[in-house]
Amino acid sequence: MGALNYLTVENASIDADFVQFCASHGIFSVEDFLVHDVYVLVASAEKLSNSDRLKQGINQMLSIIETWHQPWVSGQVLLEDREQNKHCLSTGCKSFDMLLQGGLRVGHVTEFVGPSSSGKTQVCFQVASNVAIKLGSVVFIDSGNSFSPTRIKQIVTRISGSVETWVHGILQQAMRNIECHAVFDVYALLNVLQQLKSSLESQAGYKVRLIIVDSVSSLIAPILGGSNAQGHALIASVGYLLKKLADRHNIAVLVTNHMVSGEGGTLKPALGESWKNIPHVRLQFSRDHATNIYGVYILKHPYMASGGSANFTIP
Repeated sequence: MGALNYLTVENASIDADFVQFCASHGIFSVEDFLVHDVYVLVASAEKLSNSDRLKQGINQMLSIIETWHQPWVSGQVLLEDREQNKHCLSTGCKSFDMLLQGGLRVGHVTEFVGPSSSGKTQVCFQVASNVAIKLGSVVFIDSGNSFSPTRIKQIVTRISGSVETWVHGILQQAMRNIECHAVFDVYALLNVLQQLKSSLESQAGYKVRLIIVDSVSSLIAPILGGSNAQGHALIASVGYLLKKLADRHNIAVLVTNHMVSGEGGTLKPALGESWKNIPHVRLQFSRDHATNIYGVYILKHPYMASGGSANFTIP
């Protein structure tokens, strides 16, 4: 759904005064508004000199939320959409594709979790390169200056073959197909996702096949802690937007997440309970540094039992 600031552009009643009024009641996002008592909010607005304007903003918020409610859809329609649009995108790695029965599923948010140097970003480069060569546009959202065009070039060259003129043409096309955004906080991430949503809805012919966020945890973890309601609301906003983009526009979404110590020192995915139910698919990475062989393990998948695994190498 998102922060209230993003609604000021297209909704006249939701202006800076209304956003400030909501902030004074601890409301920073649509999710915050949903859990707040509207009657208490209206009563508070009536005590202020600009009460009529504020109540218009409250009504506008209720109207927006109402339009976001999804209509009832029959099982037949859902089945047809699944069979026609929700196919898999090959990762370009045979063992990966075999484990996932085809690759990354369109319409799903897939999460790579694992410790540092376990191969998450390298596989993101592999998937981005493969999709950019064979299928079309990739949006790569980079939160840690990890995007490497040189590494993309190496992967594209390896996939394409050895004929120099052929490789050059494919490389140029692949690099044009990858749109990279550097973001350094969760608000910038939400802004990019909102802009992407607007472009997909308003620009005829604009299509994205894959969205990568590397890494989502580096953006969200700094705002969490204790009972920070705003942090958890922002998590919900990010998750909602990613899922909506994936489902509405038939996009495969891939995010990376690091691991933290749990009970007894056991490693577990970061971002806690607020995040864990957002990804449809959760895959855990590992690496044997002695042999340089990487492993991937299914933690969660809507169509497969957890526990499946595969090994792979990164050339």
